[in-house]
Amino acid sequence: MTTIDSVATPVMTTPQVINAYVQEARAECLRYLRNPGFLLPTLLFPSVFYLMFGIFLAHANSADAPRYLLASYGTFGVMAPGLFGFGVSLALERDTGLLTLKRALPMPPGAYLLGKMCMALLVAAIVAVLLLCMAIFLAGVHLPASRVGTFFVVEVLGVLPFVALGLLLGTLVKGQGAPGIVNLVYLPMAFLSGLWFPLSVMPSFLQSIAPIWPAYHLDQLALSAVGLGQGREGMHVAALLGYTVVFVTIAARRLRRYG
Repeated sequence: MTTIDSVATPVMTTPQVINAYVQEARAECLRYLRNPGFLLPTLLFPSVFYLMFGIFLAHANSADAPRYLLASYGTFGVMAPGLFGFGVSLALERDTGLLTLKRALPMPPGAYLLGKMCMALLVAAIVAVLLLCMAIFLAGVHLPASRVGTFFVVEVLGVLPFVALGLLLGTLVKGQGAPGIVNLVYLPMAFLSGLWFPLSVMPSFLQSIAPIWPAYHLDQLALSAVGLGQGREGMHVAALLGYTVVFVTIAARRLRRYG
């Protein structure tokens, strides 16, 4: 007699596993690209700020201002896909039971998170390209191809620490309160990291604590990419990697509670 225990559990082949990851990533990307409530603010905030302060007003203050603000608003722009795409959506999907449903589906357990990460990388790439086009064609910023490529790579990969932070926030807050909590992290961090005003014009205390924020380190790498850096790129990369590992480790432990 055949018992339940003797029935073999279906095992996904390698092509099926790869296809599951690809389809989940595709679905997440399409889902957010078709969501104007997420996509429009994510693209418009940094581009409108750069249009006002990096193009219309910047040349009156300094010839380097458009380049400086390209780095600052680029960093500001790529923070959002990670924080909101992960933090808010994960919190909402936990509350609505979608996360539980995803875990019950016959797909690799990492496909859900990888799909959201691909979405964040894609949106960060769109933000970086949009700001580069505005800087080069509207603000008259002259960057060699090597610096354009470096800036693009820095900004796209720079979304990963904020993906990790968003993942952690999504495990800590409830769905309805997630947008407000994420904004309380997003906006103050941007200000305290010198993305809106140069740190040199801020109080010495705020200057001294700026390195504790991930956005500060990404901004320093972006400034280096456009030729305005102060060196120590290795330290900034190490700091961002450290933040990413710490946030993911804590978030993974919390996610196991929902498994």
